[in-house]
Amino acid sequence: MSKAYDTVKKDPNRVIIFDTTLRDGEQSPGCSMTLEEKLKMAIILDELGVDVIEAGFPIASPGDFEAVSQIAKTVKNATVCGLSRAKEADIEAAGQAIQAAESKRIHTFISTSPLHMKYKLKMGENSVIEAIHDSVTFARKFTDDVEWSAEDGSRTEDDFLCKAVETAINAGAQVINIPDTVGYAIPEEYAAQIKMLFERVPNIDKAIISTHCHNDLGLAVANSLAGVQAGARQMECTINGIGERAGNAALEELVMTLRTRHDLLPYTNNINTTKITKASRTLCSITGTNVQPNKAIVGANAFAHASGIHQDGMLKHAQTYEIMTPESVGITESKLVMAKHSGRAAFRSKLSELGFELSDDALNDAFKRFKVLADRKKEIFEDDLIALVEDEVVRKNEALKFHSLKIEAGTDGPQTADITLSIEGKMHSAKIEGNGPVDAIFRAIREIYPHPEARLKLYQVHAVTGGTDAQAEVTVQLEEADKVVNGGGADTDTLVASARAYVNALNKLMIKRGSINPQRDDIDKAAI
Repeated sequence: MSKAYDTVKKDPNRVIIFDTTLRDGEQSPGCSMTLEEKLKMAIILDELGVDVIEAGFPIASPGDFEAVSQIAKTVKNATVCGLSRAKEADIEAAGQAIQAAESKRIHTFISTSPLHMKYKLKMGENSVIEAIHDSVTFARKFTDDVEWSAEDGSRTEDDFLCKAVETAINAGAQVINIPDTVGYAIPEEYAAQIKMLFERVPNIDKAIISTHCHNDLGLAVANSLAGVQAGARQMECTINGIGERAGNAALEELVMTLRTRHDLLPYTNNINTTKITKASRTLCSITGTNVQPNKAIVGANAFAHASGIHQDGMLKHAQTYEIMTPESVGITESKLVMAKHSGRAAFRSKLSELGFELSDDALNDAFKRFKVLADRKKEIFEDDLIALVEDEVVRKNEALKFHSLKIEAGTDGPQTADITLSIEGKMHSAKIEGNGPVDAIFRAIREIYPHPEARLKLYQVHAVTGGTDAQAEVTVQLEEADKVVNGGGADTDTLVASARAYVNALNKLMIKRGSINPQRDDIDKAAI
């Protein structure tokens, strides 16, 4: 019997939280992760209290197989799940990858909508039913915990969906997932479909129903909650709502809705909500993609109050304008964090409070950078520290390192960047003109480390905190063939932050290539 099925049967109001950040979430452009990054995120998800971690798609690549295998060996509490198509090779790879997990699941799927069966699968209904039976039966050879998904389930005809679900349960699936794969459903429609399954599928009591909703119309969370109200007892979601296209239902929004509106949604889960902010910030650090300021629960403005009327109400009683406390999601109340006279112990303590546990060497490096920053800024805020430490963490293992930058700019022109980088410890410099200082910086980096196939897809700047001395946080996105990476950099000098971000993106691109060597024989001519 699957752990999830057993849990729900003991407590009918218990909702299983199935996190697919490491699988569906990683499919977001620019959000792919290294093995080390996946392991780091998996540990945080386990600490967060998710019931099931969908660790990857083992058949997709050797790297994905290894990541799932390592997560299976590392995670202590959550069920570790591997995704597979309805193919024996996929299922066998998933079974082998999750073998070491204390609790393991195989999640197999096949399309069931008329559109998908005709154009994607090129299969008839009978063939799909046979594939469902065979795939679930084969998956049961590796684990008793098998989940079956009807891809494009929300656009599947009722009669066929009932037949497919009944077949999967008869073959041994104890979790049945009804995905709104393309984010097409509306809440009433999605709830009615799940109610229909409870009414028409004779063996439905032998499985629990799961939601997996995409956000193409901005309804992923609403649809998931409607599904739970209709009887579903597993919700599939991601941290920060990342995922294909417009993303998935956001874990933090689902969980905090259940907690905040327990009067109307009397369902329980295992999430330690005080660790939500840590999970969100860690994912942002890994992917180099920040959530928008007005993002629910974890956005920078989620607990900010600018209106005078709102501020007055907050001072009189917080609940006038806050339906949950910042502490409930792991945000501390203090705004001013540290100053230039703060010591190492206080620095370590504050970083731990913010979710960062650094080694002694990493702490020393971060503390030195903090002191430099503190001399340049009058006030150091939490977001300053987060940007500083994240920048340190992502740069510590880079083969390509930023060293120095001089800029000549102004109305008279030309705008020139004189930059020095090191490649595996060897210094290289270039001085290049550009159409503005940022363009000159990026041209100079390209001169030192040629990467003609990579295209700049995004350049974005925002201030980490307020004031003219605020740190700038820059995001750079590069695309090369099918590889998309995001790089980030922070500094009180926007141009230095820009150079750091571009170099960070290049390092991530080199990791994806599997090579850190420049593709030019005469690179030594720029050495100093």
